[in-house]
Amino acid sequence: MTQNTPVSPRPVHEVSHRVQSAAQLRAHGVTAAQTAAQCLPGGPWQQLLPGVYLLHPGPPSDEDRVRGALLYAGRPPAGGRRAVPVQPGPGYGEAMVTGLAALALYGFASVPPAVALHRIDVLVPRTRRLRSTRFVQVTRATVLPRPQRRLGVPLAPVERALADAVACLADASAVGRILVESVRGGHCEPSSVVRELNAAGLLGRPPVVDAVEALLAEGRAVSEGKLYEMVRAHGLPQPLWNVELSLPGGGFLGGVDAYWPEQALALELGTRSPREEHVTFAAEREHLERLGITVVRVAPKQLRESAAQLSVVLRTAMMAAEDRGPAAYVVVLPR
Repeated sequence: MTQNTPVSPRPVHEVSHRVQSAAQLRAHGVTAAQTAAQCLPGGPWQQLLPGVYLLHPGPPSDEDRVRGALLYAGRPPAGGRRAVPVQPGPGYGEAMVTGLAALALYGFASVPPAVALHRIDVLVPRTRRLRSTRFVQVTRATVLPRPQRRLGVPLAPVERALADAVACLADASAVGRILVESVRGGHCEPSSVVRELNAAGLLGRPPVVDAVEALLAEGRAVSEGKLYEMVRAHGLPQPLWNVELSLPGGGFLGGVDAYWPEQALALELGTRSPREEHVTFAAEREHLERLGITVVRVAPKQLRESAAQLSVVLRTAMMAAEDRGPAAYVVVLPR
């Protein structure tokens, strides 16, 4: 068979997707020479990326570009064991989509797919010798996160995708929009986003500073709304909302999101930055509990996913107040 002999249609009919890697084509009996012949000018195929082919003469779709990027990034390392046969499955290896492309595939309204999928960021192990090419931008990680799958496409977790997207954005308003949507849309918690941004060394960047403040404010507003809804829906006594507690002599004890004075029960939303959560909250809680005030810390995820269970916890804490001795008198002021 000469190099210009067309490929038999049989292997083409057997493939499950019109974007295939060279290894996948070989597994279907298509030789490198046959592939090259099909990709000649005017031919029915085209090379989408190095080692990745589009079995169609027209422009690639967004789905084609995503699959092509993953096949390119997930191909076996050069010099690997060639005798190992291609395994069933998509052939993506450890690669996953991250950055703006991943956010578009998660359904972020602030990330237009037509723009985000023009460049596709893929996350691979740091040890991979793989260069960015054409529309694929390679990002490396020492430890890969566990991917999330959407319609069979492996995506970096939202927090990691956000960090990789923010690293490439210079527009503060664009950074703010995607960070706020991550919380407003229920994709993740503000504290986990801040931790990921901090791990990536992005918190000090000018476009990020104000965006993080907006992120935390949005997270707090969302959580407060769900807290009000939980109290109403489950018939809990109305607390004093957003108050500061202090001793009669003026010693400040801290602010809480809800306080039931008759039961000496305080509720604190876990919407602070990670450092505040571990340092400030711990100190305030210890001080209040020494005065006989029970403090319940509520994570935003609890309000979103298990409000009924949380209402039982609060009601139980109120009932337990009857068996405790009286708490110290504190002054309550609006926060």
